Amino acid sequence: MRITDVQTIIVGNPWKNWMFVRLETDEGIHGIGEGTLNAFAKTVEAAVHELKQRYIGMDPFQIETLVQRMTRDVYSEGGQIHGAAVCAIETACWDIIGKAVNQPVYNLIGGRYHESLRVYANGWYKGDRDPETVAAQAKDVVARGYTAMKFDPFGSSHRIMDPKDRDLSIAIIEAVRDAVGPNVDLFIEGHCRFTVSEALQIAERIAPFKPGWFEEPTHHMNIDAVVEVARNSPVPIATGESFSSTHQFAELFSHNAVHIVQPEPLNLGGLWNCRKVVGMADAFYAQSAPHQAQGPVATAITTHINASSPNTYVAELFDEFNVDWEAELVDHPVKVVDGYMQIPDRPGLGLDLNMDVAARYPYNEKNFLPLFDEGWERRTGASGK
Repeated sequence: MRITDVQTIIVGNPWKNWMFVRLETDEGIHGIGEGTLNAFAKTVEAAVHELKQRYIGMDPFQIETLVQRMTRDVYSEGGQIHGAAVCAIETACWDIIGKAVNQPVYNLIGGRYHESLRVYANGWYKGDRDPETVAAQAKDVVARGYTAMKFDPFGSSHRIMDPKDRDLSIAIIEAVRDAVGPNVDLFIEGHCRFTVSEALQIAERIAPFKPGWFEEPTHHMNIDAVVEVARNSPVPIATGESFSSTHQFAELFSHNAVHIVQPEPLNLGGLWNCRKVVGMADAFYAQSAPHQAQGPVATAITTHINASSPNTYVAELFDEFNVDWEAELVDHPVKVVDGYMQIPDRPGLGLDLNMDVAARYPYNEKNFLPLFDEGWERRTGASGK
């Protein structure tokens, strides 16, 4: 079997353009992949086409060779943009392989270890940044059957918060805890916002509300900083979504300080590199919670990784809180029942794009999430500023 052609499809989700590929083969089997990256859909799309000479004509079964040809052999280090482009092709190859052998992808990377996966909701907090609004939205999440949720209460903060804004952030967390009760996991998102000292102040103040983790409190490029926070924080620290290489995870693990990791397959160049990181985490007795804040194909990708991984902690899900038409974009969207993700048994990734629906929602340059703009939580894209 040989890869013969690639088609890129950008779908205009209002707060983040989704970038998908359809990879064709000479045996008539096609594969779907995703390479979404906030604010860089067109850039990643261009990279997918610019890398054509490295994968057209290749056997889609040869995952390691394909990835090395698209990364090591080009010599350039393209970070997350490079990783997203490679992931789009690599995950489409896994989809092709699964269809060719009539097996779901998780059976090709270790087998189905979990019967279902506990999910935490993300993307549910849209609207005004005040305790009453966010608490009411949190109650709705629990009413839908979720037993865990994540949110960023910190507004547009960068490095240091003023006392008033810090107090508001803590009040939001307290209101959510009061609204959902003691038996729901709260995961607090930091989005790489803070200095070490600020992160530790926040960690001390949120500890009474028993969060399951404090995520990316400091910038991901400074591993020493997150290690310092992890060693001194009264709540667990989670990180890793922004890493674009397995080597960064190796450096993180060498400190043996962070024991919840969140590899993002799209940043890492694909499903296989992400699965390697999950295995690395297991060797350090760490739990894995792969990041997923992209489109419905990315949800399927992380579902297969999580399903095959003994050290999966919890799965992330935006899908129910994205646009109303997301479920129509693919023929078999991943389903959640009573807060648990149902693992598909269809071959490959288990879903396909509906091209007619995709065509209704074109790319828009204003579709991105400006995380340091006031009011970004409304998820209206750059046009909402």
